[in-house]
Amino acid sequence: MENTAKTPLAESSRTKKLIQIAMLSAVALVIYYLDFPVPLMPPFIKLDLSNVVCLFAGFTTGPIGGLLVCFIKNIIHTAIKGLGTTMGIGDIFDFVTSAVFTLTASLIYRKNHTKKGAVIGCTIGTVVFSLISLPLNYFIVYPIYAKAFGGMEAIMSAYQKILPSVGNIFSALCIFNLPFTFIKGILCAVVTIIIYKPLITALRKAHIVD
Repeated sequence: MENTAKTPLAESSRTKKLIQIAMLSAVALVIYYLDFPVPLMPPFIKLDLSNVVCLFAGFTTGPIGGLLVCFIKNIIHTAIKGLGTTMGIGDIFDFVTSAVFTLTASLIYRKNHTKKGAVIGCTIGTVVFSLISLPLNYFIVYPIYAKAFGGMEAIMSAYQKILPSVGNIFSALCIFNLPFTFIKGILCAVVTIIIYKPLITALRKAHIVD
């Protein structure tokens, strides 16, 4: 009969991975709260860099670990903030897009465990991250926001204050949101690649990762 008992080494590695996921989830949550408005964008569109932590988790603990960090970050944020009139659609949107970004990048990195693999993964992840945001915003997020905050006209007025010629919500999403999401993805990818080596070295010295 095959011995399926886990070795102490395997148990130690699993424990370290769980500790790392818990730590990174806490860091991602804090960074998620440190969002800030962006010039030349409507005030309800804000930038945060919590996806840096999600990507790092995906690279170090695997795609499922990265997905867990995305989920824990958003579920705790929703629990603290509450669902509100939009039924937590902002956190749901952030989770779905962050999860797609993280899974895409970390799955590619897992197959090509090099800096080049990380760059390719982050680049493709950024493209997918950006493209999926467009239909999600158009068909789900903005209709819910419109019901909660006075109609689509109220949302459109925020865009038209910046660019009066924008005529409909799809155009607004293509002109403002899509480039913003792509730049956000590139920024998170670049920061992740820059900090990865020094941070993983520090975690190894602290015996948090193997």
